[in-house]
Amino acid sequence: MPELPEVETIRRQLAPVVEGRTLRELRIDDARWCRPLAPAELKAAVEGRRVERLDRRGKYLVWALEGDAFLLAHLRMTGTLLIDPPPGTRYERVRWRFAGDDDGPDIAFCDPRRFGTGELALGGDALDAFFAARVGVEPLGPEFTTDAMCAAARGRRAPIKAVLLDQRRIAGVGNIYADEALFRAQIHPLRPAGTVRRPQLDALRGAIVEVLNAGIGAGGATIDDFRHADGVEGAFQNEFLVHRRRGEPCPRCGTEIVKFVAAGRGTYACEHCQRPPRGVRRHR
Repeated sequence: MPELPEVETIRRQLAPVVEGRTLRELRIDDARWCRPLAPAELKAAVEGRRVERLDRRGKYLVWALEGDAFLLAHLRMTGTLLIDPPPGTRYERVRWRFAGDDDGPDIAFCDPRRFGTGELALGGDALDAFFAARVGVEPLGPEFTTDAMCAAARGRRAPIKAVLLDQRRIAGVGNIYADEALFRAQIHPLRPAGTVRRPQLDALRGAIVEVLNAGIGAGGATIDDFRHADGVEGAFQNEFLVHRRRGEPCPRCGTEIVKFVAAGRGTYACEHCQRPPRGVRRHR
């Protein structure tokens, strides 16, 4: 958390506020945010440049600045970006200040666990290289096809959930949306990826797109720290079918939803609708 829908929600809220404005000051109070780059180096590279676009790639927010400079921000587990937070807001690490007749609102990055990052790419080639090394296919883009799903799963012995969480294969899907998509596609999270047949991968591709769009439509999910840019909570947690619903009846068949560990993450499933693979005992 936050995952693609939460980051896209933030992007849509911030874009009208920051696009076209000149970044007057990037105040970095926690040098860990941009390490190994020194705060002074990052500030020198971005201050005084106009924000041409605020884009997203996977879970990254991409501040596209004039002169082909890109500030790449990742919220990680507990980060959020707030528009003009009130005095006394806790855990502020970075602040964007803009030039203009009225200076415009400030944007603050707050992060209690200090895992969020800010990185710099100078030029389009550097930006392409940055993402080529870190993220795979964009699941809301036209390149996310059944063939792409087959390529991601082909020959893999790892659980299918691990493939969905691997950002180098599919960008932006995290624990919440992987559980919800696998339930909709009726695939057990522990099933070896290489054994999932093409029709099921096609169903899974459609389910991923469906749950990500539903998450965006609900303004993301707030379980712990995620907030909109105005401080409001997301609402997709109220639409979960299996995630965090251990012990509740499956909305499809009524069987009790179970929780177990898959790909190192707490995982929720209905083991009647999502039959365990051979050799895996049912969970209780």
